[in-house]
Amino acid sequence: MAASNGTSIGLTKNMEVRVKHILSLTVSGLAAAVALSTINVPKAVAADQITIVSWGGAYQESQRKAYYEPYAKEKGIKVIEEEYDGELGKVKAMNEAGNVTWDVLDVDSAHALAGCDEGLLEKLDYSKIGDKAKFLPGTALDCAVGSIAYSTIFAYNADVYKDNPPTTLMDLFDTAKFPGKRALLKKPFGNLEWALIADGVKLEEVYSVLGTPEGVDRAFKKLDTIKKDIVWWEAGAQPPELLANGEVIMTSAWNGRIGNAIKEGKNFKIIWDYQEFDWDFWSIPAGTKNLDGAYDFIKYASDPKQMSQQSKYIAYAPTHVDAIALVDPAIAPTLPTYPDNMKTAVVTDLVFWADNNEELTKRFNAWLAQ
Repeated sequence: MAASNGTSIGLTKNMEVRVKHILSLTVSGLAAAVALSTINVPKAVAADQITIVSWGGAYQESQRKAYYEPYAKEKGIKVIEEEYDGELGKVKAMNEAGNVTWDVLDVDSAHALAGCDEGLLEKLDYSKIGDKAKFLPGTALDCAVGSIAYSTIFAYNADVYKDNPPTTLMDLFDTAKFPGKRALLKKPFGNLEWALIADGVKLEEVYSVLGTPEGVDRAFKKLDTIKKDIVWWEAGAQPPELLANGEVIMTSAWNGRIGNAIKEGKNFKIIWDYQEFDWDFWSIPAGTKNLDGAYDFIKYASDPKQMSQQSKYIAYAPTHVDAIALVDPAIAPTLPTYPDNMKTAVVTDLVFWADNNEELTKRFNAWLAQ
């Protein structure tokens, strides 16, 4: 990262091109993204089975209902599901061994870019997927196409806070007004942005500040103020469990996980203040032996009618502009892209994290050990 001297973040030429598109994401851009087209789903595929890898839990369950099961039924294809932790180490190992057994991989923003630059993900041919212009700004990348818009929010148990509940991000960092344990994801990603905002950094200046050594120090200093009260979570299913069993009074979480818990009857409340807005993507591991089948599935999953179905099963938003209009209006207010929820949204800087994740993770792990 460029933190050692406070200069701007160093980017590869490929990343410089991509960042101009990626960082064009704005609230107004999302609200204005409306178009009328559909993608035709092909009838033929290259193999009789396909291996798709995702994150497990409620998220993968939503993919199973929205995509895997109807795809298998329509195409006569067996969908083999696997889970992973989001890291690309296994992809790299399979690639180096010349034995890539995964066909489609769900990746987050940072790994979509890093995997592309490292040659671990196929460069996508959008003529086999659909019109790039139909996807929300920042979701049609060289090696990955957006599947969902999600956010990291924080939530609390309304059975605990019946009066004077937390309402802003600042409350997450206020242990005097809101004493008790709070849970955070055991990664620097997102926590450093929130720490700076809670310390008074303006939203539009977060990444310029975080791109300096002083900014990184400032973020960790703010996290120090709540460190003894933090319970760390590592899997998406943990935050609702921690809230439900009373181990914590509030927690960061992926909005869909809390949304599902609410559907199941939990009295949880989501705080959308400074939600950290991000994407997940479909990608193809470089070297797959089922390239045609991988494209066929991604084209199917990118069809607006099909993509709009996932929001029924988890509160994540479509990335294809035509799919947005097909989402049930009753569901729309629960999605990250709903205008009221986007008022203070932190749009994750994909390139910053692709460039700086490794170094900041080392710093974060060292801080945890202190």
